[in-house]
Amino acid sequence: MSLMTERRLARRYDLTLPVSIRSAAEKLVMRQEGKTRDISTKGLYFIVERGLEAGSELDLTLTLPGEITHGTDVFVRAQGKVVRVERRLEEGESRLGVAAVIERYDIVRGDGIRA
Repeated sequence: MSLMTERRLARRYDLTLPVSIRSAAEKLVMRQEGKTRDISTKGLYFIVERGLEAGSELDLTLTLPGEITHGTDVFVRAQGKVVRVERRLEEGESRLGVAAVIERYDIVRGDGIRA
């Protein structure tokens, strides 16, 4: 019997938020939209339609709506790296589940002021 060891260093929160992803592969910059499944200060798991591989560098923009922040929308801009990609079925469609580590992030309120 093998026991799985929890390797996460930060608490994860089950949040479904829109995420905009920009990645570069062979000098081509790809942009796509996705949705988060969970997020922490160290990483996130999100769902996209195509084209990401483990090791890919990412620029991410998450939008925290005013209902969550009790005011204006807040944007989280982050840089990270894909650590795992898995095929999954979402609403009858083939999608990719992507686990990524966050290396840097910046928080900007909807009015343009850095938080």
